[in-house]
Amino acid sequence: MKRVFIKTFGCQMNVHDSEVMAGLLIEGGYGITEDLPEADVVLLNTCCIRQKAEEKVYSQLGVLKGFKRRRPHLVIGVGGCMAQLEGRRLLERAPVVDFVFGTHKVFELPDILDRAIAARGEPRLRREGSKIISIEEGGSLWGGVKPRRKSKISAYVTIMRGCDNSCSYCIVPYVRGRQKSRPSQEIVEEIEDLNSRGYKEVTLLGQNVNSYKSQLDFADLLREVNEIKGIERIRYISSHPRDMTDKLIKVLPELSKVCEHIHLPVQSGSNRVLSRMNRGYTRESYLKIVAKLRKLIPHISITTDIIVGFPGESEADFADTMSLMEEVVFDGAFVFRYSPRSGTRAASMPEQVLDEIKIGRIKKIIEIQAGITRQANERLIGKTLKVLVEGPSKPDPRRLAGRSRSNKVVVFEGPSDLVGMLVPVRVAKAHTWALEGEIPVNGNHLPNDEECCIMQETRRIKGGMG
Repeated sequence: MKRVFIKTFGCQMNVHDSEVMAGLLIEGGYGITEDLPEADVVLLNTCCIRQKAEEKVYSQLGVLKGFKRRRPHLVIGVGGCMAQLEGRRLLERAPVVDFVFGTHKVFELPDILDRAIAARGEPRLRREGSKIISIEEGGSLWGGVKPRRKSKISAYVTIMRGCDNSCSYCIVPYVRGRQKSRPSQEIVEEIEDLNSRGYKEVTLLGQNVNSYKSQLDFADLLREVNEIKGIERIRYISSHPRDMTDKLIKVLPELSKVCEHIHLPVQSGSNRVLSRMNRGYTRESYLKIVAKLRKLIPHISITTDIIVGFPGESEADFADTMSLMEEVVFDGAFVFRYSPRSGTRAASMPEQVLDEIKIGRIKKIIEIQAGITRQANERLIGKTLKVLVEGPSKPDPRRLAGRSRSNKVVVFEGPSDLVGMLVPVRVAKAHTWALEGEIPVNGNHLPNDEECCIMQETRRIKGGMG
């Protein structure tokens, strides 16, 4: 049995794609290993949303070049978004790679790998010498494979692929294709199967889950999933502000299993920059969405993405972003320097911002957000949160770690048999990116439990959203 080592770069969608790849390979007669030195095949599942993501892949391929020199039989494949975008150029820059497969060909991976190992041709695959490139569109989108999930507690469930938005900086529509929504019945059946295997939490994945549309829209899909017995928590990522409808906002507090956390990328606080980005909303409309969410779900945790140094971003535009952060009070933010992506409109825009200016701005944004996040976390000291225990804490394996409904990481001491359980944890200390706590003496009681009160409080709110 050939053993395959898979390394993943990028977003949650890529993480889940790697789980699908592993499941497909197991069905195809391959083994999966977490130990690189014992692998016969190495697969890199890549990201290309920013230049830094590509640089990490090429750096890894440089390491594998030396590894393959010592083990000539090693087969190396590159898949995912960067493979879809680069194709032949990737092989030219990194000859150590034996085959490339794009985002549309994940479900053909066992066949592609068979061909690469056997060094045989295939009419529908384009070959460059002994190399195989498979990136054309038209492959299966969903398949019927069971992913090899790393977690036994929380699972990703893909509800759609691709994106129909045309953000001027984004490469996703080019590498993932047009938006395609998965049939709702398939999604429900997958989650019912996860429930039968003991999973407590699911995260619905899509480039823009708000625009999901099959037999149901996203609000109605959430209703369906909320009715599945056994599943305790429902999360989703990512939401696009342009498609954040009143119907969806109103339904969220009605669904007891949907967690009080939303990742709502704003990207900029400047209307001028948002227009150049082609985001489809304004600063004011974004703030209205936040106000509606907080009226119906008072304790909701809101996180976001922010890009600094977009072409033409002035000091005044940057100041608008900083002021929006302070007005919204995000619980967390992923902050990035703008990275030109070939083929996007933004890459050819005039007024490209100098790197030294981007670096200065990103430092300011990170500093501001760190202070906001810490203050938000400090307000939870003394509160008792319901935590889904995920396993040992990575920084300190002697302690356990899990997440609250509002997606706060909570670290505490407790026996290992709590893994996979929902337990009350009283917050004792607050840090920027995590909370520390302890299980109350009376572990069945949740005094001052801010999160447990959310559903009762929001159900009492009547009338419109303003």
